[in-house]
Amino acid sequence: MSLTHLSVELIPRAEDALRGDTDAVKTLLPAADMLNIPDLMRFPLRSWDAAALLQPVFPTIIPHIRAIDIAPDAPLPGATQPGLREILVVHGDPPADLSHRTYPNSTESIIRRYKKEVPHLRVYAAFDPYRRAPWRELEDVARKKEAGAEGFFTQPVFDRKLFDLCREWLRDETVFWGLSPVIGPRSRSYWETTNHVVFPKDFSPTLDANIAFAQTVLRELSSSAEDGSVYLMPLRVKLEQYLPPLQDVLD
Repeated sequence: MSLTHLSVELIPRAEDALRGDTDAVKTLLPAADMLNIPDLMRFPLRSWDAAALLQPVFPTIIPHIRAIDIAPDAPLPGATQPGLREILVVHGDPPADLSHRTYPNSTESIIRRYKKEVPHLRVYAAFDPYRRAPWRELEDVARKKEAGAEGFFTQPVFDRKLFDLCREWLRDETVFWGLSPVIGPRSRSYWETTNHVVFPKDFSPTLDANIAFAQTVLRELSSSAEDGSVYLMPLRVKLEQYLPPLQDVLD
């Protein structure tokens, strides 16, 4: 058995930097068959525009779509984009720039719009085991599936026990498991403060420890009888340090 898909999340800071990161992924992690692109308000390049930019050089790009940014009468981002086959709909954090208008959309309402207006697109949604009681998050999973979501991207997980527990909760779902290195106390504080992550007592915020955990997850999913996919979020690390050791366990 092998991984169903392996994606790398790339930040769309600027066109040239994004092209460079894409070339690096192709070289350093040839097992990757997807890229996913978040839509970040602090950068001018929108995720679907970044996807269009990279489609000629990478097989599959999944842009993130922020539900709260879409006006009721506005066209859906990416709806007429040639070659786009998959998207990830997230709710979206409130923008720091108060002049940026948002709308009271739920994730489910935007998923329904995509499934009705752009039925050829495969739509994913988010799963976050940290932000609230698990039963509430699993109720959201059910609502998103009812709206038309065909799979889920998880918030990055950082320990084996939680990974195993979430696998049980999401059994039989199509899931991209998030893996992201947490290097140093500032990075750890960010995840704890912003995303309410609870790290295990023995968690080590070092590059080697984070690589070892990612290798463990990749080996587990590669040898499992169940289908499983991964997306890597290589924040604040050099791609040439993080990706090659992960490719090694997939060769």
